[in-house]
Amino acid sequence: MTVNEDSFTNWKNREEIAESMIPIIGKLHRERDVTVLLHSRSLVNKSVVSILKTHRFARQIAGEELSITETFPFLEALTALDLGPSQIDIGRLAETYKADERGLSVAEFTAEAVAGALGADKIERREGRDVVLYGFGRIGRLVARLLIEKAGSGNGLRLRAVVVRRGGGRADEDLVKRASLLRRDSIHGQFQGTITVDEANSTIVANGNVIKVIYADDPSEVDYTAYGIKDAILIDNTGKWRDREGLSKHLRPGVDKVVLTAPGKGDVPNIVHGVNHDTIKPDEQILSCASCTTNAIVPPLKAMDDEYGVLRGHVETVHSFTNDQNLLDNYHKADRRGRSAPLNMVITETGAASAVAKALPDLQAKITGSSIRVPVPDVSIAILNLQLARETSREEVLEHLRDVSLTSPLRRQIDFTSAPDAVSNDFIGSRHASIVDAGATKVDGDNAILYLWYDNEFGYSCQVIRVVQHVSGVEYPTYPAPVTG
Repeated sequence: MTVNEDSFTNWKNREEIAESMIPIIGKLHRERDVTVLLHSRSLVNKSVVSILKTHRFARQIAGEELSITETFPFLEALTALDLGPSQIDIGRLAETYKADERGLSVAEFTAEAVAGALGADKIERREGRDVVLYGFGRIGRLVARLLIEKAGSGNGLRLRAVVVRRGGGRADEDLVKRASLLRRDSIHGQFQGTITVDEANSTIVANGNVIKVIYADDPSEVDYTAYGIKDAILIDNTGKWRDREGLSKHLRPGVDKVVLTAPGKGDVPNIVHGVNHDTIKPDEQILSCASCTTNAIVPPLKAMDDEYGVLRGHVETVHSFTNDQNLLDNYHKADRRGRSAPLNMVITETGAASAVAKALPDLQAKITGSSIRVPVPDVSIAILNLQLARETSREEVLEHLRDVSLTSPLRRQIDFTSAPDAVSNDFIGSRHASIVDAGATKVDGDNAILYLWYDNEFGYSCQVIRVVQHVSGVEYPTYPAPVTG
């Protein structure tokens, strides 16, 4: 057999294994509320090629490719266990098994590694939590896609309603247009599934999820209990209200908590999942997910401070243009943002640096920041320039950040790429808060400069969902447990 024939046969064999994984992954998700991961990347509802690409991309710390033949036995072992709702990382299982020297079988090792999801300690399946979206723009529609995607188990979060202002045209046209914008997106592609419109009941049905579209000009106009909604988490995607007084308007009948997808003002907690989400008080009804840029810089900043100490820093963000800018030159209340977004680089301000203190109150370093909007529609990059408390090397920093991205509690926030020709388009759809670009990283003594890509739309929306899962009590534990310390 020639080299080409051998390579093709190997590919076909891996394709066959991936095909056999799909129904197992789906059944675990639907029947037991178990999400199968591969190095923090969900394999639920993924195609054969996506599963193979995830194995190719999710490398081990040593840089060796993780084979699907190594992970499949652990997936099979999970089917024999009486699991409770959880997230199980078969990539981590395969890695830790290879390092284990006790001679256990795959089945024995798997049962031991996921023991918390078994027996008396396992979480019982529970009734889903209602979610309402207030505002249905860029972030609102992406959050909707994620909520619909995660509804397959029938437990967890349930998108029940979307609140919008009427567009000005006929009512039936308004509903159809909003459904169409959910179905098709110029940046993030087609919705994965089916969407139909029930004009008589003012609902959008997406993959079987019935979503009521409520028209209102102000939160005070809505009684959510009239739609059968109770104890809901409302996600405000408008940014119109950012302080506690304004956001409290959403605490209407049927709504229990309010989550803002913009930086909060005053005493509103600014939460970056993975960093300070465990500080949310159980009785807190109003909180913010901060900004996309804050979510991008705070996790790697914490990772660097924990290992090296950070004395001071500056972040410069090169940010894609957004809907608050003008297509062509026109009046804008903010400086420079009135100039044409697709034709110019626009210097603007960012509150991300000042928001660091809210998410990392123990960080004593002064962090400054500024931003430039550039003519790309999505994906930004933050250049984080840090003075460290001790000298180090580029190799040591990259090894540390790679390790953090694979095994630490920040593995869902921080990704890592060593692709030599990576550009912004490559990170559209990334579910991480930021991606460390290894090739661009610079270290000189006690000075480190990190280049952090982030999908300021989708990656941020994933962070929002993680916060909502946490406050709703459906953020299930992950096995094997991440490495700490």
